[in-house]
This record gives sequence, C-alpha cells and structure tokens, in this order.
Amino acid sequence: MFSLRKISLLVAVASSCASPVVFAEGEVALDSLVVTGTRSETSLLDLAGNTGKISEEEIDFVRADHITEVLNRLPGVMVQRGNGQEHLTSIRSPILNGGAGAGSFLYLEDGVPMRAAGFANVNGLFEANAEQAGGIEVVKGPGSALYGSNAVHGLINVLSRAPSLDLERSIDVSVGPHDLYSTKATVSDTIGNQAYRFSLNGTHDGGWIDDSGFDQQKMTFRHDYYGEKDTFKTVFNASNLNQETAGYEVGTEAYKNTVASKTNEYPEAYRDAKSARLSMRWDHELRDDAYFSLTPYIRHTEMNFLMHFLPGTPVEENEHDSVGLLAAYYKDLEGGHKIIVGTDFEYTEGSLSEVQNDPNTYTFGKYVPGVHYDYDVDATVIAPYIHTEWQVAENTRITAGARYEHTRYEYDNKTADGLTGTKIYRPADRDDTYNNFSPKLGLVQSLTEDTSAFINLARGNRAPQTTDLYRQRKESNNVLQADSETIDSLEIGIRKLGAGIQYEVSSFYMKKKNYFFRTTADDNVPDGKTKHYGIELSMFAPLGEQFDLGGSLTYARHQYEFDNETANIVDGNDMDTAPRHIANVRLGWNFKPQSRAELEWVHVGQYYTDEGNAQTYDGHDLLNLRATHHLSHDVTVYGRISNLLNTEYAERADYSGFAGDRYFVGEERGLHVGASYSF
Repeated sequence: MFSLRKISLLVAVASSCASPVVFAEGEVALDSLVVTGTRSETSLLDLAGNTGKISEEEIDFVRADHITEVLNRLPGVMVQRGNGQEHLTSIRSPILNGGAGAGSFLYLEDGVPMRAAGFANVNGLFEANAEQAGGIEVVKGPGSALYGSNAVHGLINVLSRAPSLDLERSIDVSVGPHDLYSTKATVSDTIGNQAYRFSLNGTHDGGWIDDSGFDQQKMTFRHDYYGEKDTFKTVFNASNLNQETAGYEVGTEAYKNTVASKTNEYPEAYRDAKSARLSMRWDHELRDDAYFSLTPYIRHTEMNFLMHFLPGTPVEENEHDSVGLLAAYYKDLEGGHKIIVGTDFEYTEGSLSEVQNDPNTYTFGKYVPGVHYDYDVDATVIAPYIHTEWQVAENTRITAGARYEHTRYEYDNKTADGLTGTKIYRPADRDDTYNNFSPKLGLVQSLTEDTSAFINLARGNRAPQTTDLYRQRKESNNVLQADSETIDSLEIGIRKLGAGIQYEVSSFYMKKKNYFFRTTADDNVPDGKTKHYGIELSMFAPLGEQFDLGGSLTYARHQYEFDNETANIVDGNDMDTAPRHIANVRLGWNFKPQSRAELEWVHVGQYYTDEGNAQTYDGHDLLNLRATHHLSHDVTVYGRISNLLNTEYAERADYSGFAGDRYFVGEERGLHVGASYSF
C-alpha cells in the first residue's frame, strides 16, 4: 500500500498534468503549495518567510521568449535583460553585476544548484529550461540556512515538469519579429509505477540590433519511480547557446534614437556556452512519520565570450565540473512538530583564462594586451544544517534552523605571479578557507482558515566568488582581499489565500557588510556596507464572472552605509540601478472557457546609474497584450503584442567611467504568434 506521503505525490503529478488550463472565476493565483522554502512540500500559510511562485499554468500562458517575462511578475524581483539571453538580477536588491551579481543569487533546478557556489554566472538563468518548467519558485531575502552560499539576497528554483498520468505528446511552434522562431516538443506517460517526460526546445533569434542574434537548444529528461518504500526522481538537463552579442549603446539617452540604437557598437562580441546536469533524488520511507532523502548529482559547464563591457574587451574562457550530494533526514514529531537534518557535499574543479587581444593598453598601461589571468581552482564545500518547526499553540508555529558551511579553495596560477600592466594582478598559488554560520528564526500565526501572518529573522552568508579572489585588480598600490559577505534580514508579512481576493503583503529590512563590488570607474571595493528596506504587495481579485485583476507592487530603498571618496560614495546615497518603485499589474479576461486575454502594465521607476548619484535613468512604463484560445482539446493558438505603445526605453541603463551613459535598448513594438498541437 502507498503511504499518505506517496499518495500526495501522485496527486501532485495528476494535478500538474491536467489537460488545457481552465481560466475561471476564483482560480488560485497565489499558489498554496511550495517546495523550496523547506526542501519539502509546504503550505504557504505555514511558511515563515516569503516565497513567490510562477505556476505551470502561468508559464504556459505567458510563453516567454526570455525568463524575465515571467519572473518580473513577482514583487521584489526585477531581472534586466541584456542582449540575447543575457540578464542581470535583482531580488530585494539593486541590480548587481560582476562577482556581486553572480554570488548574491542562487539558481537551482529541482533544488540542485545549476552552478558551483564560487563559480556562479550572472547570466545563469539561461541554462535553465524555464520554457517547459513545471513551476518557478523565488525565495526573497536570505535563503542561506538551507541552501548556503549565493542565496544572500534570494534564490530562484526552476522545477521540472512532472510526467503525465496518460500518454501526452505535443508540439509548439511560434514566430516573432526579427526572425524569431521557437519550437517546443514534449512526450510523457506513466506505465505502472514508472513515469517519464522528455522535453526539447530550440530558438533562433535573428537579432533586433544589427549583427546580433542567437541560437539556443535545451532539453530535459525526467524519470520517476514509485515503490512501496522508495521513490526516485532522475532529471537530466542540457543546454547550448551560440550568441552574437550586441553591446551597450553609448551616449546620453541613446535609447531614444531608434536608428542609432540598432547599431551594434561591438559587432565582434559573442557568447558560446554549454551546460549539462544529472541528478537523482532517492526518498526512502523509514516509517509513516520519517524518511530520508539522498540526491547525488554531477554537472558540467563551459563558456567562451568577449567581455565587451570592459576596457580592452578581453576574451574569457571558463569551465567547471562538479560532483555533489544532498543528504537529509525528515521526521514528523508528536504534536505537529517537524525536524529536518541534512548535509550538503560538493567538490568542483574549475578553470578560467582572460586574454586581451586589443593592442590598446588603455589609460597609462592599465589593461595591457596578452594573458591577464590563467588559473585553476579546486573547491570543496561541506555544509551540515538543521531545520525545525514547533507547533507551540493551536494557531502558532515557530521555525528555527541553522547551517554551518565550510568552503575551501585550492588555487593554482598558471601564468606569472604579480602585476601585468598597472592594473591586472595575479596572486601566487594559495589555499583559502571560509567558515560561515547562518541561523534563522521565524513565527507563523494563523489568523483564520485562509489567512496567516509571519515574522522571519535570517542571516545570509556567502564565501567570495573565485573571480573576486583570484582575478584581482590592484588599487592605489594595494591588493584588495575579499571576505565572506554577510546579510541580516528582518521580514514581517501577512497573506491570504483561498476563494475571492487573495494577497500577500510583506515588509523587510536588511543590512549587509563585506560587500565586494566594482565601481563605475572599474575599481574594486572590498568592504562595502549597505542597507535595504521596503514593502511588497502581490494580489489577485476576481472581477465578476470573466474578469480578474492581479499583479505586484514594490517600494524599496537600497542605500550605501559608508563613505568612499574615490567612488564618490557618501553614506546614505542610493545604490546604482535600484529603482524605488517597480510594478507589474495585469487585467485578465476569460472570454471563453479555456481562453484568456491579459493586458499587462510594467513599471520601472527612475534610478541612479552611478554610485555618486549624479547620473540617472528616467524609468519607463510598458504595456503588453497577450491572449490564448483553445480551438479544440488538441489545438491552441496564442499571440502577444509586446511594447504595445511602442515606447522608447532601456532594458538596462548604467554609467561607465570610461564610456559614459550606456544602455541595453528595449525592443520596439512586436507581434508574436504561435500554435500548439497535442496528439
């Protein structure tokens, strides 16, 4: 006989694989179950902290060409698209780049990190098969107590789509502007106690800007096995990207010149990347109230690209290979209590080289031609953790947990030690060790059957990125050393689920130290201090039988808490690329059963583009219109008009000391259409 937990897994599979989405009054817009917050299925009403979710149905409705189109529907999240598949992320933070951008956000697939902690990639989300996912969950604020390094400001967990109970086969084709073509296919079935899903997609983009575009392919294979005492979930993911990259458009408000904004300033720029990951989660039931989980995994990533955003436009090549194990024991105690004890292990072998072919030495020999860096790094991470939940009263639940993470880097420099030029510094061979402790404490108070309030205290830590440690810049005759970054967070919120109006309101306050970042003058700061506070709202409200209103609103401040005369930073300055207001509001119309239209308003407020708060971008407002219609049980047609009002805007604006105002220009109005067929 199946246990209750096993039966719930099967029900989850069945519900996630139901045939076409039915858009109806009272549809749950704030999903009631999440898995990321505790590494096991949990009701949102019982969660101490904030986890946003994009459902499988929402992924299928939006049919995003870029993951930003679905993630930016959540409060507190702003992912800015660069060119092609590139992007930079903000989760309760400014947009962060470099080592800070790579190391502040953890990207997962089914709970397994897509990259090793010290080898992260700011563009890491393009490696995830979000187009065919079963859901995307976002933890906002520190997630380090359970997930460790890189979950400082938040984490994004892309969930693979579960297999179907019956044979399912489908193909989806779409076309868009500038020779944008996309094809998706999937086949899935359950046979006895085994189930599988194979999904494949490919995209060709001719590029909106001259001499740009990309070809990308992704695949996911998932196999599930359900036994009497054991379940196995095996997932294999692979991706390939070949991109001709358009760089920034340079010049004040250059994005407002339509003709000039289509000119590629760096026609030689490119990015080629490959990744593959294999994991197998084994859950073994010991008793009705206890089980353990083991998830071994392996990964490989490699990337080669022109760094068009740096002086000298060097070429970087990096790769790493990892083996890891996530081990956990889950126990339900009498009285509604729960305990999770686990340890994460990972070993990684990585390498990086940076070579400048441009003969220009830039500013008194700072960036000389030739090899800038060439090194190998072996990394070992061992991280035990504990998560507990205590039902201290009928309507009161306390959560407490902690994680201790040991990180060791073994660095081997393969070129000459010391300076090359006046800026590039290569450390000698060495080992570095970091030990970080991340506690958390939360309280959930049930107010009614469908409403709860929560308070959450958490600390996030991360060891430095290997690039921060070993790809160093010499500053004023000093070599700067990175230390572990630490953030402390307080969050208070209330959420309501169920029928009728649904909402979640949360406020947060965070302070961070040892913030290692690069300024607009391309200087490194190793010991920055910042504070972050704000309020977020997500809501869904039915408006009669056919209409509904949903969306998210965020007000936040992200400020420096130190002085730095060289970078013109004054205590209290706003951090650059940190709009105080962002919003995504959607008016939906279920004009027929299983057919829906949606008008979306996207708002990004004004923000500074430099640390001294001297340069600004005015922000923008966009309207998008999308619709899907089921012609029959087997055939669906859909379409989208992006940037409906043809607004001139920048996806991303920043300021560079060597180039001035720079922009990734937003696309003009475009029509996308497609159809899917199930057979």
